[in-house]
Amino acid sequence: MRVLGVDPGLTRCGFGVIDGEPGRRLALVATGVVGTSAADEIGRRLLALEEQVERWLTDYRPDAVAVERVFSQHNVRTVMGTAQAGAVAIVCSARRGLPVALHTPSEVKAAVTGSGRAGKPQVTHMVTRLLAMSDPPRPADSADALALAICHLWRGVPHRRLTAAPAARGTAGG
Repeated sequence: MRVLGVDPGLTRCGFGVIDGEPGRRLALVATGVVGTSAADEIGRRLLALEEQVERWLTDYRPDAVAVERVFSQHNVRTVMGTAQAGAVAIVCSARRGLPVALHTPSEVKAAVTGSGRAGKPQVTHMVTRLLAMSDPPRPADSADALALAICHLWRGVPHRRLTAAPAARGTAGG
């Protein structure tokens, strides 16, 4: 299964693509960060971000997309920009019929490090180890996007299998 993780942001938006299955070795496909200028008008920034999301979806053809769920922060402007960037990724994915999951930062940290309160250095360290990368992904937005993809692969696939199991038993006459 191929998962695109998106760490949304208007100034910097992280992308990470991995291949894998729960219980098997994960493989890094691609990672990177795209940005928009704070000097540009919001509409122009969102359009530029949409073009980049579409490029990542076209180039890497994920089976699913994981986006960080926006949580309350002290800076309302930051929250708004993050939410808008996340919505762009969700809409682009939905337009292609791709399943989209939202994961909270603490859920991602817990999945990757074992602690929902882990710091960015711990997340980056574990992403580097789990993907057998020679160097840590930089900047942090890139590492966070990869962590989102890992979280979704590990938590999303087993959850979907458990949810589908009762339905499958019901259709098999059981």
